Amino acid sequence: MRILVTNDDGIDSIGLHVLARAMAELGDVVVAAPDREYSGYGAAFGPLHLIQPEVHRAHIDGVSEAWSVTGPPALCVMFGRLDLFGAYDLVVAGINPGANVGRSVYHSGTVGACLTARNGGVSGVAVSQTVESFGVEGQGFDEMLTDQHWDTAATVAKAAVAGLAAALPPDPVVLNINVPDRELDELKGWRRTVIGAAPPRSMATAQLEPRKGHTDAFRVKMDWGEPVELPPHTDGGAVMSGWVSLGWLSTLEAYAPAFAGAAEAESRLDGLLT
Repeated sequence: MRILVTNDDGIDSIGLHVLARAMAELGDVVVAAPDREYSGYGAAFGPLHLIQPEVHRAHIDGVSEAWSVTGPPALCVMFGRLDLFGAYDLVVAGINPGANVGRSVYHSGTVGACLTARNGGVSGVAVSQTVESFGVEGQGFDEMLTDQHWDTAATVAKAAVAGLAAALPPDPVVLNINVPDRELDELKGWRRTVIGAAPPRSMATAQLEPRKGHTDAFRVKMDWGEPVELPPHTDGGAVMSGWVSLGWLSTLEAYAPAFAGAAEAESRLDGLLT
């Protein structure tokens, strides 16, 4: 089993290093991670003709091969798919500081790396951990991570990945794991969850503040709301209540709409194109 480990917080992230060493106990690990933070980039590659990506050798204790890439995590995975780092059987992304639950799933670079892997025919496991002192919209601020229980998330991830790797499905899947920031023996257990509508703490307001000395230029001042209680069957509600959340993410598929506006749009296209 060869595992590509990546993240969206950059090659120097503690969570990445802890996760990579945990995965090294399950198989041959290669790390390919962004050279800097790319949180919130989702499954974006970026404008390749402009960024002209580079790859540099990196060092992580306990891991035999590591690379930093001047681009987001999805690009790291795509390069891996092109055998830039050799073939691999599974992608594991994380450990992200901040729960990737609710709408954060759509914007998470951690999850985006795994979605990109699935698009290339390889299963992916995204691993995130709550930042209970102040985690917002799937991100945790550096000053809040001093006492983060990285080993708890790594241990949970190792168990789940070992199980998945023992019987990889014929069609690739994406597993989104969210772990409470607690000691392992303080976890209540695990739950299979659905994607909720919101994260535990979200952006509340955004205001334009004029930049001094500039005309028609503004900074965006953002304020964060208070934590909210989420339904226990959702990913956010489960993980904030002390449960490990396991979310199996479905593929994006087209569907046949049954509302009047869709029929009208298609009718007008008929009139235009036939």
